[in-house]
Amino acid sequence: MASKTSLLLSLLILFSTCLAHHQQQQQLPQNQCQIGRIDALEPYDRIQAEGGVTEYWNADEQQFQCAGVEFLRHRIQPGGLLLPSYVNTPLLSFIERGRGVQGVVLPGCPETFESSQEQQFSGQSQRRGERFQGLQQDRHQKVQNLKQGDVVAIPAGAAHWIYNDGDSELVAVVFFDTQNNANQLDQSHRRFFLAGNPQSQSRQQQGQRQPRRQQQGQTHQEQPYANAGNIFNGFDVEFLEEAFNVDRETAEKLQGQRDQRGHIVNVEQELQIIRPPQSRREQEQEQGRRQGGRRGGWSNGFEETICSLKLRENIDNPTHADFANPEAGRISNLNSFKFPILRQLQLSAERGELHRNAIQSPHWTLNAHNLLYLTDGSMRVQIVNNAGESVFDDELREGQVVVIPQNFAVIKRAGEQGSRWISFKTNDNAMIANLAGRVSVIRSLPVDVVANAYQLSRNDAQRLKFSQQESLLFSPSSSRSQGRASA
Repeated sequence: MASKTSLLLSLLILFSTCLAHHQQQQQLPQNQCQIGRIDALEPYDRIQAEGGVTEYWNADEQQFQCAGVEFLRHRIQPGGLLLPSYVNTPLLSFIERGRGVQGVVLPGCPETFESSQEQQFSGQSQRRGERFQGLQQDRHQKVQNLKQGDVVAIPAGAAHWIYNDGDSELVAVVFFDTQNNANQLDQSHRRFFLAGNPQSQSRQQQGQRQPRRQQQGQTHQEQPYANAGNIFNGFDVEFLEEAFNVDRETAEKLQGQRDQRGHIVNVEQELQIIRPPQSRREQEQEQGRRQGGRRGGWSNGFEETICSLKLRENIDNPTHADFANPEAGRISNLNSFKFPILRQLQLSAERGELHRNAIQSPHWTLNAHNLLYLTDGSMRVQIVNNAGESVFDDELREGQVVVIPQNFAVIKRAGEQGSRWISFKTNDNAMIANLAGRVSVIRSLPVDVVANAYQLSRNDAQRLKFSQQESLLFSPSSSRSQGRASA
């Protein structure tokens, strides 16, 4: 009887501990979002490597902590290879400039790209002579071409790499959702390299400030790659020899301890990759299949398996815009209906463009945090919290980032040169509610409710509801003319 009582007591203590921990975890994001001020952020630090540089934003900033996200930017030079690695969070990357090739390895999937016997001794292999004699033909998982405007989705733990095969710099910005259910480590993104010695080329910017959390006596991983060797470095060389059935010299090269190139390396000769060319007709057919699937003409929900998941979608094509106003701009949303893998990642993206002095309707996002990165131009952004207080009212410039927490209201107005942005959102079908315009909350309220809520006459409430005839993107000329007409 005593043993049963002791066991029951132990279970109660364990249950209470787990419940308290769960409640603490549930309260943590709420406490982190008590934000009094949001700032426009630029890269906090950089990691230099042989073939490029990675710039990253300070993950200890309060707005990043609130949203549970992190952000960085790769600048890969022509011929540069971002070494294979994987991370503990799902990620979305956006190709801001340039072109390249990317490979993503999904565990358990077949190596469907393979060279023929005739190709085995051609090209680079032939130049290297007898060294390749007797080797099997190459096989690997499929790769994808990257171009400006592509959004790439990569599940947590999937190994990936990028190669710049163009003649100009490839710029890719990367968004990490550290609070995603797929991440069971901690509230930070961790990159696990499969090759190289990333720490050898790391350096910090001169005059950098200390992270906010470190000033308060807390610690954070300041440089994601600065103290990182590749994962083989932690294994004994003898184990690697046996596991790969190779000699000691090769096993030591796996560890990369003498590699001084960093995490982005220069490829000595053009990278030889099995990459079947895709004709324009094939591209048009693929586009037709996607459009047909969105209309429901052919899709039955089983077209994509884990091994055939589409990992790349271009968001820059103006013909795919969801909202367009020739006088104001356009917005394209990339959600799980258009890009099915986003349902698994629970993420989405938005590409927006505003013409000179045009305005996007004030709105809030119902079900997601929103990280906004400005790729071109400038725009004035105002963000308001639940207390009706302005937490951000400033000009956002090219290359800057701002986080808009869930339900915080925001309004945007483009500068004299217009503006373009990419937004990453923490829901696969992020939804917004507009405050002004033809499809808005105010427009949907009864006139008497508007009149009494804002102490207006019924006529003034009528004008408030119906004076703005545009829906989401407002041209500056129409806004001024409609304002004069209602005066």
